[in-house]
Amino acid sequence: MTNPSRLELLRWQTDFTWSLFEYHLDRLEPEDHLWEPAANCWTLRPDGAGGWVPDWAETEPEPVPVPTVAWVGWHVGWWLGTATDHVRGGEVRARDDVKWPGPGEPAVAWLREVYAQWAAAVDALDEGELGRPSGYPWSADAGLTVGHLLAWVNAELMKNVAEIGQLRLIRAA
Repeated sequence: MTNPSRLELLRWQTDFTWSLFEYHLDRLEPEDHLWEPAANCWTLRPDGAGGWVPDWAETEPEPVPVPTVAWVGWHVGWWLGTATDHVRGGEVRARDDVKWPGPGEPAVAWLREVYAQWAAAVDALDEGELGRPSGYPWSADAGLTVGHLLAWVNAELMKNVAEIGQLRLIRAA
């Protein structure tokens, strides 16, 4: 077996984490998405025009609200979609421009599409681009690179997959 390149290794790690996510995505029921596991909870709420609005605060509240599956799913769609925008060299969408499609299969299909777009963007990179400066999602003067961005995506995805899986399992119990 040959040693994988850094890009191949990062892509493998993301694909592996996503495969764990598929286990939960395949088992999510529509009612799982908006189930509120605690009184202090962040979720998505109907906007009155057929869309959904995420609970949000510019400064993280204390205590931190427990998110719903819907909120974590929207969060994944937001940060992974905007990371894709950045890797592709486009303008990064504003948080309010990232729309959650609603509970059940629409949310699951949307997440799979967001991931497919991310995978395509990573596939279009070459090893040398991992060293390109990246100011997303941190400050441009942080001195970080596209390689750091890919590693951050992996860490964030692992965390969010675990959160959704745990919420699903707790609700099922």
